[in-house]
Amino acid sequence: MEKKRYKHHILILGGGASGIMAAIIAARMGADVAILEHTKRIGKKILATGNGKCNLTNSCQESWCYRGDDVEFPFQSLALFSEKDTRKFFEDLGILLKEKNGYWYPYSGQAATILEALQAELERLSVPIYYDIEIKKIEFQANRILCFAEDMVFQMDKLILATGSKASPKTGSDGSGYELLKQTKHTLISPVSALVPLVVEGNFKSIAGVRTDARVWMTEDGKEMAEDIGELQITDYGLSGIPIFQISRFAARALEKGHRVRVHIDFFPKLSLEQLQNCLQKQLEKKEKTLEEILQGFFHKKLASFCMKQADLSLRQKKLTRKEEERLLSILKDFVVSIRDTRSFEQAQVCAGGVSTKEICSATMESKLHSNLYFAGELMDVDGACGGYNLQWAWTSGYLAGKNAAKK
Repeated sequence: MEKKRYKHHILILGGGASGIMAAIIAARMGADVAILEHTKRIGKKILATGNGKCNLTNSCQESWCYRGDDVEFPFQSLALFSEKDTRKFFEDLGILLKEKNGYWYPYSGQAATILEALQAELERLSVPIYYDIEIKKIEFQANRILCFAEDMVFQMDKLILATGSKASPKTGSDGSGYELLKQTKHTLISPVSALVPLVVEGNFKSIAGVRTDARVWMTEDGKEMAEDIGELQITDYGLSGIPIFQISRFAARALEKGHRVRVHIDFFPKLSLEQLQNCLQKQLEKKEKTLEEILQGFFHKKLASFCMKQADLSLRQKKLTRKEEERLLSILKDFVVSIRDTRSFEQAQVCAGGVSTKEICSATMESKLHSNLYFAGELMDVDGACGGYNLQWAWTSGYLAGKNAAKK
C-alpha cells in the first residue's frame, strides 16, 4: 500500500506551548506551516501549568531562573523575545493578564483561557494540525527533509522539533522525541526528573501530610548546591513542595552520578539560632509545661513529636541539659535527611537535560549540524525554576524557531 504524502514549507513536530508559538509566528509571516501532534489534542500540558491557572511568565528574569550545561544560552535567546514580549503577545490575542509577586496569569485564573486563545489564532491563520500520528523516521536529503509515519510521508523544507521531554507523559511528553533526536546525530544530555518530589532514606509515615514553612538546602558530597525557602510538604516517601522542586534537578543530577545527596531543613527560617534558643529557654523557665507542650506551641504537633524522638528526648521532660538543648536546636535548625531517589518522570513537571545547546544557535534555534532543522521547548537542555520559567522558555524558543524558519 502506497503511503499518503503531504508537503509543507515548515513542519512542526509537537503541539505543545513551543510548537504552537512557532506555528503562529511562522504563519503570521506567510509561511506554509503545519503542526503534527502524536496525541489527540494539542496544548494539553498548558492546562496543567500553575495548578491549572497557567503561570505563563515571570517579571523576575535572573541567572538562577534557568538551568542547563550552558547557563548563558537561554538569556541570549530571551534578549530577543523577553517576558515583556510574551505579555504583549498574549495581550494582543485579547487576554487580560494579572500579576502577583511577579508571577503573571490570565485574569480569568484558568489555563484554558490561554489554550483557547492560541487555538483560535491557529484557526484564524488556517494552520493545519495532524493528530494522533507517530513519526518513526527522519531523513535529511539535499534540498528537503522527510518524516515517515506508518502510512504517511511528510515532506518539508524546514523542520522544527518541539516534541517535549519525558516529564508528565500523560500530557503527551513521553520521551518519543529523544528517539527521533538520535537520528539527527545531535548530542543528548541524559534527561533526569526536575521540579519533582524527593524520596528519602528512612520512614516519614508518622509526619506524612505535614506542611510547614522551612528553608531547605541540598548538598552533594558535602558541598552545598542549591537552596530555597517556602512551604515544605512532608509525605510518606519523602519531601515535596515548591522549595523541594526548586532544588530537585540538582539532586537528580547528583544521584545520577552516584554521589551522596542530603537535604538540610531549617524548620524556623525566620528565627536565628540564638532567637530560637531564647524562645525555648523562656518557655522552659515556666516549668509547668512539658517539652512536648512547648514544641506544640512552636509548630505542627506531629512534627514536634518527631523532632523530640530524633533528639532522643522524652515527651514528658520539663527541663533540658545543655547537651540535650544543643541536640534539639540542631535538629530544629538543621535537620539532615539522605536522599535515595527522585520520584518518577510521571510526577516530574519537566526534565533537566536534552539536546546540547552547544549544537544550537541561540539567536535562531537552528541546528549547527543540520541546516533547516530547528528546536523549541523542553527538548533542549534548558529547564527553568518554578514560577512560569519553563513556559517562558517555550514562548521564547518557539517564537525564534518559527520566525527564523519562516525567514528563508
